[in-house]
Amino acid sequence: MRRSLPVLRFALPLWVVAVCAAQTPCERLKSLSLPNTTITAAESVGAGMFPAPDRPQAPPVMLPAHCRVAAVLTPSSDSHIEMEVWLPAENWNGKFEAVGNGGWAGSIRYVDGPAQAVAKSLSDALQEGYATASTDTGHKGAQGDASFALGHPEKLIDFDSRAVHEMTLRSKAIIAAFYGRGARLSYWNGCSTGGRQGLTEAQRYPEDFDAILAGAPANYQNHLHAWDMNLGVTNLKDKEHMVPTAKLALLNQAVLAACDGLDQVKDGLLTDPRKCHFDPSTLVCKGPDGPNCLTAAQVETVKTAYATAKTRAGQTIYPGWPLGGELGWTRLTGPEPLGISRNAFTYVAHADAHWDWRTFDLDRDTALIDEKAGFLNAVSPDLAAFKARGGKLLQYHGWNDQLISAENSVNYYSSVLGRMGSKEDDWYRLFMVPGMMHCGGGPGPNQFNAMGALERWRESGVAPDQITAHHVENNRVTMTRPLCPYPQVATYKGTGSTNDDANFACKAP
Repeated sequence: MRRSLPVLRFALPLWVVAVCAAQTPCERLKSLSLPNTTITAAESVGAGMFPAPDRPQAPPVMLPAHCRVAAVLTPSSDSHIEMEVWLPAENWNGKFEAVGNGGWAGSIRYVDGPAQAVAKSLSDALQEGYATASTDTGHKGAQGDASFALGHPEKLIDFDSRAVHEMTLRSKAIIAAFYGRGARLSYWNGCSTGGRQGLTEAQRYPEDFDAILAGAPANYQNHLHAWDMNLGVTNLKDKEHMVPTAKLALLNQAVLAACDGLDQVKDGLLTDPRKCHFDPSTLVCKGPDGPNCLTAAQVETVKTAYATAKTRAGQTIYPGWPLGGELGWTRLTGPEPLGISRNAFTYVAHADAHWDWRTFDLDRDTALIDEKAGFLNAVSPDLAAFKARGGKLLQYHGWNDQLISAENSVNYYSSVLGRMGSKEDDWYRLFMVPGMMHCGGGPGPNQFNAMGALERWRESGVAPDQITAHHVENNRVTMTRPLCPYPQVATYKGTGSTNDDANFACKAP
């Protein structure tokens, strides 16, 4: 039977309210009594360089003085959820920012990876004056590893939503105990799995956050993995179907040659890739395989990558990759499907560590994983409770995303408007980013202060009519471009540099 999780709507528990009476020194927080919680550390940390334990190769980052609280949460008999809360020792901005995870999680997010230009970590939030928290979602492991779920259904529920929700409640209580008052506003900031976590919070726990930043959300998780496996099985059925890296460049050049000028600016970016109708069959080799053409088998792989996956009965499963991001399609070079997706069917759907991915069947296995873990799909369009309490939701996605189809964000946004009404931009806006890859990177504008836009919207009522984004190379800004609330797009005014955002305006297509 397919499991589903209820939407819970409630005021703060009394145990959260009760700790607001007086300030508690950092070290004494270790004796704080909270439900299903063991506080394992409470220590004052002086200002200084912090070497992130989750990224030993990354350079240390400078952190201000803060109180570090670590805890283990056990909401079920098989739960072991680790979390940390960092509390500024001075200059607290009065707010709480929780940060999300990536992939199958498995670690606390201390610092960002090199491509994470928008989503934030504990380090970023603390530097900006927030009390902040992160969780490993209830297990340890690499982001591509779902083996924790084998034989542990409660841990899968922790990963899905319970860990973040429980972390949020405990964080609010710890903040209130340390400062003697609760946070005046609570924010969520995450991309990829973190984006899914943000949408899950809005759907199921609308009281947790006042505003949510959800980037490139993996919210249709099972179907994303099914699409990915379908591509992998097509791509890897034999070596003739694999597309070498050099031919990805050939394909991308052909796409840009056909469609780059559709938005009146030739800049290597497709403002709306859905308007591009390039046919990869035009690149098929007329004779033997060569560097300047695609074989018929390679064309089949490319068409599968572009295509929406459907059941044999024609039911949509998940959208394909938009045109224009081909340079990022490195998985088409083999030798196996992406581990994150392969793990979904190995450990969640089939619960068999020895399952052979070559036997994947799109219809059968999509139905199977939804039957066993349908709750991983955070696709409910009903955000009425989140809206009613004044919540703001800012979602973004790069059109060149090489891991999660950008059209998934458009589809979810459209489903919410279909359910709640066509004019919801007073609390929910989607920003599509030309050329940006997964959560950052890529040839387009890929660094922007989405959190600042969300703060101004929630705190000052200034809706983000556009967000200025930058493309940075070698620590130098080479382009600025406005990001527009969907379905508007940045339209060139006809004069001036196309690298200057002042020469663009947001307009409806």
